[in-house]
Amino acid sequence: MVDASPRSRGTAHTPQGGSASRLGSGPAPAGVDSFADSELAAAPPGPWRAFWHAFKDNRGAVAGLAVVVLIVLLAIFADLIAPYAPNEQFRDAVRAAPAWAEGGSSRFLLGTDSLGRDMVSRLIHGARISLFIGLSVMGVSFVIGVLLGLACVSLGNLVDVAITRVMDLILAVPSLVLAILVVAVLGPSLTNTIVAVTIVYLPRYVRLLRAAALAELGKDYVTAAKVAGVGPVRLMFVTVLPNCLAPLIVQAALGVSDAILEAAALGFLGLGAQPPTAEWGTMLADAREFIRSNPWLVTLPGLAILVTVVSINLAGDGLRDALDPKMRRS
Repeated sequence: MVDASPRSRGTAHTPQGGSASRLGSGPAPAGVDSFADSELAAAPPGPWRAFWHAFKDNRGAVAGLAVVVLIVLLAIFADLIAPYAPNEQFRDAVRAAPAWAEGGSSRFLLGTDSLGRDMVSRLIHGARISLFIGLSVMGVSFVIGVLLGLACVSLGNLVDVAITRVMDLILAVPSLVLAILVVAVLGPSLTNTIVAVTIVYLPRYVRLLRAAALAELGKDYVTAAKVAGVGPVRLMFVTVLPNCLAPLIVQAALGVSDAILEAAALGFLGLGAQPPTAEWGTMLADAREFIRSNPWLVTLPGLAILVTVVSINLAGDGLRDALDPKMRRS
């Protein structure tokens, strides 16, 4: 007779030990694997992947970023890409026409300027100068703006009032007029152009960080850090500052294009980078007398400024949309 007692069948129903462990060691059902795969697929993306997904939804921002990357590569490898040195003169080809115009040749694809210098080479090296000005102004303004903005919210009311009143005074003067005044005092040069444009755009960073830091100081995590005994310096730079960086990053990206425009305006007025430096604003100033006879001398540097500024602004708009959850497309 076959023993059908529960004792003989216990190996199949015992939850622990014995044959139950052997049953558990077998292959998992197919439904369990599919459930695990669906959970992995439904896992939220990392912060960088989420940022890229939000950024690439804006096609204009992606196109602007691609153009900016191309200009940056041209600036970095200008010595290798440019066919000639930026100040090399060809006396036999003064104001030569571009290759597509009548009288042009493939020797100078975009023609030459009034001194016989190749326009392609000067435009490529001009990208290096203009981006250097923009990034230098952005970097210095960012660092000083962070320090002054945090000083406003951490060093008491007197310091706050003093700094904000100085920033209001700077904002009260038109930016180009103030930059001209600073350069007139310091003297026209590339370094003084960076100093002047930095002073002009510094209040943006100070006021933006001050407002963001004031909003963060009232939140619970800051109160908890104070109760835990965090010092004032660590509280500002480690606890508060990282949560204020998103608007500052967007402002920094857009500030590069503003600095390039301001420096080009100073160069056009003869107060920026001085000849023979291949800076786009200076190239415009040198070519303005030939606007009727040789219009490409003015058009090409102007187009370089236009394309660079528009591309940076498009990329900055996409950066703003990606960093701000309220601006993200559903």
